[in-house]
Amino acid sequence: MTEQNALEPPLAEPEVTAFPEPERLYLHMPVDIRNVSLVVMAILASLFMLHWAKEVFVPFMLSVLFSYALSPPINWLESRHVPRWLSSAVLLVAIVAAILFTGYALRHQAAQLLVELPAAARKLGQVVKSQGGKSDSALETVQKAAAQLEQVARESGAPTTTNRGATRVVIETAQFNIKNYLWTGTMGLLALIGQTTVVLFLTYFLMLSGDTFRRKLVKLAGPNLSSKKITVQALHEIAEQIQRYLQVQVLTSVLVGVLTGLALVFLGLENAMVWGIVAAVLNLVPYLGGLVMAAASALVGFMQFGSINMALSVGGASVVIHTLVGNLVTPWLTSRTSRLSPVAVFLGLLAWGWLWGVWGLLLGVPILMIVKSVCDRIEDLKPIGEFLGS
Repeated sequence: MTEQNALEPPLAEPEVTAFPEPERLYLHMPVDIRNVSLVVMAILASLFMLHWAKEVFVPFMLSVLFSYALSPPINWLESRHVPRWLSSAVLLVAIVAAILFTGYALRHQAAQLLVELPAAARKLGQVVKSQGGKSDSALETVQKAAAQLEQVARESGAPTTTNRGATRVVIETAQFNIKNYLWTGTMGLLALIGQTTVVLFLTYFLMLSGDTFRRKLVKLAGPNLSSKKITVQALHEIAEQIQRYLQVQVLTSVLVGVLTGLALVFLGLENAMVWGIVAAVLNLVPYLGGLVMAAASALVGFMQFGSINMALSVGGASVVIHTLVGNLVTPWLTSRTSRLSPVAVFLGLLAWGWLWGVWGLLLGVPILMIVKSVCDRIEDLKPIGEFLGS
């Protein structure tokens, strides 16, 4: 047995088998450089056109939104055998008269508020200085050091005997001319009045036309019945979502204005009704409107009470109201299909605000809703609609 065991080959050690690496998966997405270049050029050209012709696009978009918002009462009056031209004219005149009457009724409070605004900076500086004590802050220390360095540089660069013939040049800033300021303000006011008139007339014509443009778009969709059906559904969805969005915005703005006015009256802030109307208007601008309202009301609260705690209370009340209404009431009133992704809304506001300024902040969300409705109905653009949706 011993010799037989000696003749047997030694047992081999078990081999350590390594786990095979998982097979890497690749997405086969053919990319045509020519098509991508054409898409990029088309996007850049569209952005340039939107920015260059914003004086035309902004009034047109405002008129389209107003016509969508006012079409339900116009259609109801038309079903009661009221001529469309008469109901449209009466409704626009009533809206303009209500806005003018509200501004006229609150003119004294608004003027008083504007007069008291310059005192806010002085009072705030006094409070900060009194709380800082006698010790200099870091900002004041840096400012003093910069002043000393500037004085040393000025002294070292003083003229000597080598540059006696040099002429010292002093640049004087232009003095403030009140005539130029008034002329610029007058021209801006005239431009605003002109744009408002254009918006009113264009809104009137759009309401007067009714469903004419929809019928023409359906007719141009093609002879195929399915294409016409899809076009009708898309137009109906766009109209329904825009009307729902505008109704929700008006309702939530009124709610925010009323709650803000009541909260500011409870806190004892003067001109609370004016700030309630300001809160209702700023609520039309997502995200930024609430922040601007909170900062402005906190500043006015500090002006009146002279206390930072009261200023924080006034600004905090505005933030709480905007947050509750935006996170509870608005999602409850908005349907699931018309909701947009918060990321898409934020990016859209940045883009349209860069293109059109304040008007872009107001029109950004409705434009995104129109784009989403169109993309959801076109097969090749469904990924864009999926990205914009919540």
